[in-house]
Amino acid sequence: MPLTDLTLAQCLALRPDPDEPADLDAFWNQTLREARSAGDRPRFTPVDTGLTQVTTYDATVPGFAGQPVRGWLHLPAGARRPLGCVVEFLGYGRGRGLPHEQLLWADAGHAHFIMDTRGQGWSTAGGDTADGAALNGEVPGFLTRGVESPHDHYYRRLITDAVRAVDAVRTHPAVDPEKIVVTGVSQGGGLALAVASLVPGLAGVMPDVPFLCDIARGARIGSMAPYTEVAEYLRLHRDRVETVFRTLSYVDAALLASRATAPALFSIAMMDEVCPPSTCFAAYHRYGGPKDVRVYEFNGHEGGGGHHQREQLAWVRETLGAATAPAGAPAPHDHRLV
Repeated sequence: MPLTDLTLAQCLALRPDPDEPADLDAFWNQTLREARSAGDRPRFTPVDTGLTQVTTYDATVPGFAGQPVRGWLHLPAGARRPLGCVVEFLGYGRGRGLPHEQLLWADAGHAHFIMDTRGQGWSTAGGDTADGAALNGEVPGFLTRGVESPHDHYYRRLITDAVRAVDAVRTHPAVDPEKIVVTGVSQGGGLALAVASLVPGLAGVMPDVPFLCDIARGARIGSMAPYTEVAEYLRLHRDRVETVFRTLSYVDAALLASRATAPALFSIAMMDEVCPPSTCFAAYHRYGGPKDVRVYEFNGHEGGGGHHQREQLAWVRETLGAATAPAGAPAPHDHRLV
């Protein structure tokens, strides 16, 4: 697989300075203020998964405009509480799936919340969380849904869902509200960056090969969906280039990232055809808090896979402290990567 973008040296030397809307902060302050004033309280209902070492709750939390957003909350059975929590956002087209499918973080002794993605996912038509907005004229996919206005755009709703999911998790008695790490791959990585930029007091953020970063560049050089959705839309609507990129700037995680302060661990793949590495590095360079990056020079959008999960496990353990073992269990050894 050849390089499809800049070299590593060129990416490291990037100093991106994308156009930022003058009202970006006001836009998100108003959006989140309205969302936080709407909707019911979070609900967490126990689920019998057949597993004995992980306790799972079927979660419904208020998202954009108070609309219900589904999720799973996993807790290591018998662990002393409150626990640090990893909040995970999912990749493009993915929903929360089945409750037993993602157990890594609970197995490591942390609480783990998986947010469903509105209008996406396979478990029901359109996923377990409805989008609730009928907007016509977009090309297939989500990136151009409502793209004529930042107020109507799909990712305004989804980013708000993600912020409100963190708000909800912080209220759960088993979770330490000061020890929240947000993470995700691709779309989920872009959402994690946006949340880290909009929610103060997070313990950390782990964006993997993040989508939604320097979207204007991604639309111009990306050779695979979802960025090609923007190019296809503008191929049909030649007179709307300025309008489209202005709307997308409000949800661009590289623009928002300068506001983040939590420690961050990025992953970037240099042969990524879906999220070109220069777009990911744009977010990395603009990120406002302490940061580190793992670069996978010969990988595509799959990134570091299990190797990077090993890096994350060590990083979260250092960031949140060793997970609390169940009463009577021996303390785990401190294995450090070398």
